[in-house]
Amino acid sequence: MIAAVPAIAFAIVIVVLGGPWFVAGLFALGVLAMHELYELMRRARPIDLAGFIVLGALLVAALTGGREAMLACLAAAFPVTFALALARRGRENVAWGIAATLFGILWIGVALAHGVLLRELPHGGALVADVMIGTFIGDTCAYFGGRAWGRRLLAPSISPNKTVEGLLAGIVGGTLAFWGFAVAYQDFFPGGDALLIGLCVALASPLGDLFESLVKRDLEAKDTGRFFGAHGGVLDRLDGVLFSAVVGFYASVAVL
Repeated sequence: MIAAVPAIAFAIVIVVLGGPWFVAGLFALGVLAMHELYELMRRARPIDLAGFIVLGALLVAALTGGREAMLACLAAAFPVTFALALARRGRENVAWGIAATLFGILWIGVALAHGVLLRELPHGGALVADVMIGTFIGDTCAYFGGRAWGRRLLAPSISPNKTVEGLLAGIVGGTLAFWGFAVAYQDFFPGGDALLIGLCVALASPLGDLFESLVKRDLEAKDTGRFFGAHGGVLDRLDGVLFSAVVGFYASVAVL
């Protein structure tokens, strides 16, 4: 728990500051997460620099130009990755390298850019805080709910420790955490809207966790890194957020 304090403080600061500071903070997190992923996929020879460049472009585009600018950056990811692949001395496994690079961009870069879009909405700082609270409280409830009541395995071939009961506890806990924080501290948020968006976030977060478990299982890795010591890497901590931030943005746009 103590190890998480600096990360929580960092998240609070960049969310409160918003704007370029939020983009810079997400860029730092994104570079660390991408690096972890590309290290796990090193045999495919991903083009790390291309991933980092497009990540930065996506974040800036989300801040300054919105979804249309993001789409342009995403389209540019292909020629940028191709050009940097050509600049390499050795070109073995170039197709796999390009594919691995784009995988990191789509999974990490696009998701974090949606975090910027969410922050730029009216009351965006509050919405980002709500999504983070719903995601992490839901994850905690899933862990303890699974330990207390878990009987039926959810996906034993992907993540043998996850249970259906833990999933349900996480969905309920994440939804109520989002709703409770929103209605208690944010007067712009009708209770029904908060409950609906919270449910969407609580459903998306475990999918992100399960997706990362699938990737790690395929790459034969227990954790993506050691940035948080025994608690794993940056990508291990962001797996749920990479799904819930995207869903939280579109749910907020649709409901609010």
